Amino acid sequence: MSREALPPLQARLGYVFRDVNLLERAVTHPSWLQEHPDEGESYQRLEFLGDAVLQLVLTEALFQLYPAEREGVLSQRRASLTKGTFLAQLARELGIETALRLGASEESGGGRLRASALEDALEALIGALYLDSDLATARRVVLGLYGDLADRLAQETTDNPKGRLQELIQPMHGNDALRYEVTRTEGADHAREYEVTVYILSRPAGTGRGTSKKLAEEAAARAALATLPKV
Repeated sequence: MSREALPPLQARLGYVFRDVNLLERAVTHPSWLQEHPDEGESYQRLEFLGDAVLQLVLTEALFQLYPAEREGVLSQRRASLTKGTFLAQLARELGIETALRLGASEESGGGRLRASALEDALEALIGALYLDSDLATARRVVLGLYGDLADRLAQETTDNPKGRLQELIQPMHGNDALRYEVTRTEGADHAREYEVTVYILSRPAGTGRGTSKKLAEEAAARAALATLPKV
């Protein structure tokens, strides 16, 4: 990364840093410091702070946006908006990868496009923004990155059958009504297939199969959703 990548990043972010060193630290991967040990810190501490700021901003926004929803559903919505794959997507939309400072080995290994690095850098950027300004500014910028939260959530729940099932069941039966259980495992280690059954209040509601537990759970949730009334 060169410093020439920072002004375009700030323009896309909609915020100009008073302390550019904070911004630079937010895009400094730990691998960079392995080769440049005298150049301060990586983004890891800022990531810790940014995660907390992000959680607070989204918690407040969802609390206001959905005044009739219970804690469990609100938590599920927040989890959808803060999971790693979603944050990496936001980071790509922002173009964080163009500004990352990476060590040569990490660079050659494709680290600039690695989802975990993008997610971490986005959280660090939010932490740096908070330190450089205040909570109100961080809130404005973060919600600007997300855009319409209802639209974002609609896009997520389209491909999130477990989330949709949770939203249907939790208001009626509580947070612990759903349980996923692996009921069969087949195949060698390199070609494993799982069968999972989802239970609603201890009653089997759907069964699915997949090459990972996650995919099998999603298939089971889809099977359960197919048997439930559409709401």
